[in-house]
Amino acid sequence: MTERQREILQIAIEMIANEGYAALTMRALAKASGMKLGALQYHFRTSDDLLRALVNYISQAYDHAFKALQDRGEPPSLGETVAFVLDDKAGEALCGDRLWPQLWAMQQIEPLVSELVEDVYASYISTLEKALIVVGSSAPRIDALWLMSLLEGTTIFLGGGRRWEDDAQAVRDRMLEIIDDTYGERT
Repeated sequence: MTERQREILQIAIEMIANEGYAALTMRALAKASGMKLGALQYHFRTSDDLLRALVNYISQAYDHAFKALQDRGEPPSLGETVAFVLDDKAGEALCGDRLWPQLWAMQQIEPLVSELVEDVYASYISTLEKALIVVGSSAPRIDALWLMSLLEGTTIFLGGGRRWEDDAQAVRDRMLEIIDDTYGERT
């Protein structure tokens, strides 16, 4: 992927995050990227090609961040995994707190987006489940699904521009306290 293609994909992400996924058309993206439609089609021939590249770009960002968490020589603890999901470092460059609600909506009509969302969640849930086994959870799969549901809900209520955005840090701290109280793990 060229640097120009990455720039175009980043603009596409910002469009989706700021204006909604319906605003992303080839013509609108060309205009936002400061190019003619034909020039955009040089980089992404069709809207399907653009969507595939966009899904791969987002997936690679999350894969890279997730591998960095896992490749430290020891598996991440439950608290580290919860903090990783809450902090969403991969999502910072991707407008994650505004992008994910749009991805949730897009997955209803775009199979590629559905696969992306499911793959990211599967990685998180698997890591949560492994950490829950280590701390002695009697139902690690159910606890992992419960935690993931709770964690992802923070995007809806605490993301950028949301009514309760100012409470995000306090909610993060409280969630980590609850993890410690429930599972006896220092985070």
